Amino acid sequence: MKNHSPHIYRKNNGLIKVKSSGLLSILTFSEKRKDLLFLLQENPRTLSEIKDYFDVRSPEILPRLKEMENANLIMRQEGLYRLTPLGKVSAIYYKPFLDTLTAIEANEKFWKEHDLTAIPEPLLNRIQELRECRVIKDEHEHIYDSHKTFLENVQSSTRFMGFSSIFLPNYPTMFVQMARKNIPVSIIVTPNVFFKIKSEHNSEIEEFLEYKHTSFHVYDNAKIAFVVTDRFLSLSLFFKNGTFDPRNDLVGFDTSSVKWGEELFKHYKENSIEIKNI
Repeated sequence: MKNHSPHIYRKNNGLIKVKSSGLLSILTFSEKRKDLLFLLQENPRTLSEIKDYFDVRSPEILPRLKEMENANLIMRQEGLYRLTPLGKVSAIYYKPFLDTLTAIEANEKFWKEHDLTAIPEPLLNRIQELRECRVIKDEHEHIYDSHKTFLENVQSSTRFMGFSSIFLPNYPTMFVQMARKNIPVSIIVTPNVFFKIKSEHNSEIEEFLEYKHTSFHVYDNAKIAFVVTDRFLSLSLFFKNGTFDPRNDLVGFDTSSVKWGEELFKHYKENSIEIKNI
């Protein structure tokens, strides 16, 4: 009988390394077995349905099914392949793990180079929800084009929430213009940005605060800038050396990314001070 327990051995530096030859290898060393697990998580399937899904013949898929049966991940009942109780547990916890790795690897350089401390731990633990996001890089010769695209997406949105720890001189005017169109706008800034806006855009902020569908908040300090609308999330971070990165934005247009961004905004809004008049 084959032993499926992990092999454990001690390295020269005293650390213990675990090498799996059981369930972990069954799922991680084969795309087909992994896809089978998630396919059967949706619904039990006949062999014919499984072959059609993968566009393969029986000799190609039967060994994979047998391996998963032997590992107690799937079983065959009344002509249907279905997950065992252990298979269901494996599918439930394995997919978030894969999604997390996908989200990190898809934008690995972005996560590696930037300071992530401004992202609350509960949301960082849900980084898999950003797996559809991609980094939009502003090249010097195309900065105007990318900024124009950003503004077009903002102006076609039906609601706007933003946090900024940097001052952008054209944004106060943009916020007022959106408010005039009855678009709900909620802004959070750091104290330094607030005083800069108050000094240079006082009349615009006064008008902004007159609308019932707007809000303006000040948060103590955070090394982050982001926008979330009903259409997209755009996230900017600081480098680890403390300087702001103005050229690389993590952008996502899917529902999962937008929801994650909304919860990030909610976190900062709940811990900020609302400004009702200047």
